Amino acid sequence: MKTVVIAFPYAMEEAERIAAFLDCDVELYGPDTFETAFTGARRIVALMSMGIVVRKIAPHLEDKWKDPAVVVVSPDMQYAIPVLGGHHGANELAKELSGLGLVPVITTATESRGREAVETIADQNGMDVVNRDSTRAVNAAILKGDIPVHAVKGPAIVLAGPDVSVLVKKGEYTVGIGCRKDIRADDVVDAVRAALAENGIAEADVFVYATTTKKMHEAGLIEAVGVLSGNLIFLNDDTINAQEGTGPSRATRLGLLGVAEPAALAASKDKVLIMKKRVYGSVTVAIAR
Repeated sequence: MKTVVIAFPYAMEEAERIAAFLDCDVELYGPDTFETAFTGARRIVALMSMGIVVRKIAPHLEDKWKDPAVVVVSPDMQYAIPVLGGHHGANELAKELSGLGLVPVITTATESRGREAVETIADQNGMDVVNRDSTRAVNAAILKGDIPVHAVKGPAIVLAGPDVSVLVKKGEYTVGIGCRKDIRADDVVDAVRAALAENGIAEADVFVYATTTKKMHEAGLIEAVGVLSGNLIFLNDDTINAQEGTGPSRATRLGLLGVAEPAALAASKDKVLIMKKRVYGSVTVAIAR
């Protein structure tokens, strides 16, 4: 996870001290420094006034799940203030800087009240949130009191509502799967492994496998994802049909835009289809990032 310290020439001594502590590089502040850092770093420490940082990062903000964590360190080296991505690394970075004697100023609602957000809990356990829109409702509930955490060991099917955050192991890719009725587990495993191999993707790098709720009773599909040590999620019709940028599909006869491509896109993080649907016998596979 790349970290960079940005500072003015007059603050180079302090910046080098921070960089040495974090084992990272220092970048001299310039007109394009923040733009460059946004594309190449996941954590940014800005040793300067907050006003400068806010104005410079504003044009580059995209999405809280994609933007880097940004922490402002006051020029007097007294305070470390997360200004972006508090739940996505900035709070932890500010706390890490307390090792230099800085006071972390945490303003996110959950942490400022001594509670941990869903995103923080997920990160601490090497996981990520599948249904990211759920975090608003769940974090709001955490503010009011303890909420139950259910650990489910598979094989199992979990029906989760919009205010339930689903956490699974971290990964970069989502695999959408369509299949014929009564598919054999071996056929699904072979198809998925072939698709991953063709794209140079390791099984460990798969975030989730996704398909339609119409396949909830396909024992072979469920068994196959278990063999792949993955997590299979079932998406309802509205979620699948809300996706854009997918090709024509015979699934329209089922009232669906498609299965493999829209399922992969719906569950993905960046909404980028890196392998369009490909047919392997009775199994259709698509991969998104």
